[in-house]
Amino acid sequence: MRRQEQATSQSNAPAQPVRRAIIKSAAATAAASLLPGLQTQARAAGIGKPELAEVKIGFIPLTDCAPIVMASVLGFDKKYGVKIIPSKQASWAAVRDNLLTGGIHMSHVLYGLPYGVQLGVGGPKHDMAILMGLNRNGQAISLSDALARQGVTTGETLAKAVLAKTRTFTFAQTFPTSTHAMWLYYWLATYGINPMKDDKVITVPPPQMVANMRVGSMDGFCVGEPWNAVAIAQKIGFTAATSQDIWADHPEKALGTTAEFVQKYPNTTKAAMAAVLEACQWIDASLANKTKMANVIAEPGYVNTSVETILPRILGRYTNGLGKSWDDKHPMTFYENGQVNYPWLSDGMWFLTQFRRWGLIKTDPDYLAVARAVNRVDLYTEVAKTVGVPVPATTMRSSKLIDGVTWDGKDPKAYAHGFKINDMAS
Repeated sequence: MRRQEQATSQSNAPAQPVRRAIIKSAAATAAASLLPGLQTQARAAGIGKPELAEVKIGFIPLTDCAPIVMASVLGFDKKYGVKIIPSKQASWAAVRDNLLTGGIHMSHVLYGLPYGVQLGVGGPKHDMAILMGLNRNGQAISLSDALARQGVTTGETLAKAVLAKTRTFTFAQTFPTSTHAMWLYYWLATYGINPMKDDKVITVPPPQMVANMRVGSMDGFCVGEPWNAVAIAQKIGFTAATSQDIWADHPEKALGTTAEFVQKYPNTTKAAMAAVLEACQWIDASLANKTKMANVIAEPGYVNTSVETILPRILGRYTNGLGKSWDDKHPMTFYENGQVNYPWLSDGMWFLTQFRRWGLIKTDPDYLAVARAVNRVDLYTEVAKTVGVPVPATTMRSSKLIDGVTWDGKDPKAYAHGFKINDMAS
């Protein structure tokens, strides 16, 4: 495999306190908008007494770390008897390593990362757990301004340039089994580019994407916000496609941990889940809440960028850096009446089909069995009912992706083998 992880296992210090006024205002809003004291106590009692007083939850500096941060800042964690300590991580490889060694208890994690570890792809094989979804949508593929000056601004024009073979094009994703790798590969393949054979793909941590493009290390990258917006603001790149263009309402980040942690600390796990689930509700409750959230996570201890860079895209107001502006119909969301948070088995199975498609795994796994092992529908259902969040009647959902192919989880092997462009040995 050509891709190499460029990451360290070291995490940064816990996030610094945010501005006192923001915390005070946000906490007041939360207190006013959520259920009163007696009902809160009943919810906490339904979870059970946590085995641990503190839960260290890792995060990468991305907009979609917001539920972890806000669960701590707004005090939702205290309602369930735990203290969430957000812990900034240097890379997704650091997240993986620190989960496996106990440096962090849980993490804001790429949906595909626990599946990769479960199968021993891109790291040591280890039983993992996805506890709940954190968000949908809100990632993007950025291409360099140098390409735009050459007239390469779309998937079609990029394919023409790449397939001309006049040079090797380099693209970056964030982790070998990441959501970003899968969005990038799917998008390139939709336009006839085989990402495993027609170009070079490298792994770069999210906060380093823009700097690497600035020095010419890559022609494009797929990453979460705000780094695509930063590329535009710094006149380094432009948005060629959003991830919701590829799959509207796709799964993105999850709350993940190891299977051992869940088994050893079940009440702590559920308490943290409940706090994060309430934070997801709060973020999506109003534009005012999203604005306050943007102010909090922009702080140096979290994402460390300007509010003006984060806020427009979290509100669905997009510009592509080439003069086009639009209100996106599928912006980043965190709750949607629990639809975002439910750990759909079909979502997990989809990542397995793409691992198979791109040769990351050499044989077809028992797709449904792996998804059932990793996606803890049982725990989520218990927590959601305690918090009062609706739970879907089915574990599968159906979606049509950018190439017109529908994914519904019914025949994952046929789906995986049905793509003309792939990197399967057999």
